[in-house]
Amino acid sequence: MKFAIISDIHSNLEALEKVLDYCKTEKIDKFICVGDIVGYNADPSKCLEIVKSLDIKKIVRGNHDEYAGIESELAGFNPYAKDAILWTRKQLDSTQRDWLANNKLKEVDFKRNITVVHATLDSPSSWGYIFDNHHAIDNFSYQYTKLCFCGHSHVPVLFEKNHGKIENTVRVIPEWEEINNEASFEIKVDIDNTSRYLVNIGSIGQPRNGDPRASFVVLDDYKREIKRVTLRYDIEKAQEKIIKEGLPIFLAKRLANGF
Repeated sequence: MKFAIISDIHSNLEALEKVLDYCKTEKIDKFICVGDIVGYNADPSKCLEIVKSLDIKKIVRGNHDEYAGIESELAGFNPYAKDAILWTRKQLDSTQRDWLANNKLKEVDFKRNITVVHATLDSPSSWGYIFDNHHAIDNFSYQYTKLCFCGHSHVPVLFEKNHGKIENTVRVIPEWEEINNEASFEIKVDIDNTSRYLVNIGSIGQPRNGDPRASFVVLDDYKREIKRVTLRYDIEKAQEKIIKEGLPIFLAKRLANGF
C-alpha cells in the first residue's frame, strides 16, 4: 500500500493542490496527516475541507490546528503567527473548529508499524521541536514502531537508529535534506530491518529549510521504502491571497525564500 504523508499545509491551497495532483499520478492509496492544516496562509477553510475529503488513515492535531479550534490565549506565538490564527478563527465555522481541536495528539498503528505525532512523542502537547541527534534520541525512547512521522519544524530531516545493529547510535541521513533547482525532486530511502526511523517530512505550505518547494513523503510498505518529494507550486498566487486578506506581508515574503 502507498501512503502520502502530508504535514504543515498551513492553509496554502496552491501547494496542497499541487501535492494532490502528484498523488493522483502516483496512485496513492491512503493519506496520513501530521497536523497544522491551518495557519499562516489564506485558505484555511478550503484546505481543511480538502483534507477531510481524503482517504485518511491517521491524522493528528498540530499547534495551529489546536489554537484555531479553541478560544485560548496564544502563548508562545510570534506576532505574525498570532495575527494569522486570530484571522483563521473567523474564517472557520464551529464544526470545522471542533474537528480541528478534537484530533488526537498522537496516533499509533502497530499493524503498519507507524507512529504519527506533530511535535514530540515524550510530550506532544508541549509542542517541542526535533532538530538534532540529541532531540531524536529522546524521541526514540518513546517510539515503539519502526517508523515515526513528525512535522512542526518545517525542516525535513531523517534520523535512523541502530543501523547495522549497533546499539544506541542515531545518525542523520544527509540525502534527505538535499536542495536543488529542479521543479521537482525525489529522494528514496530503503527501510532496513535492523533500524528504526524518525522522519520529519518538512512542510507543504511554509517550508523553512531554504527550499520554497512543497515537501511531503510517500511510504510504499510493499517496496519497503520512504520517499521525500518536493514540488514547485504557484507561490505568487499564494502570496497575492495573503496580501489581499490583510495578513502580515512577512508571511507572503517568506514563501519565496523558504525560511
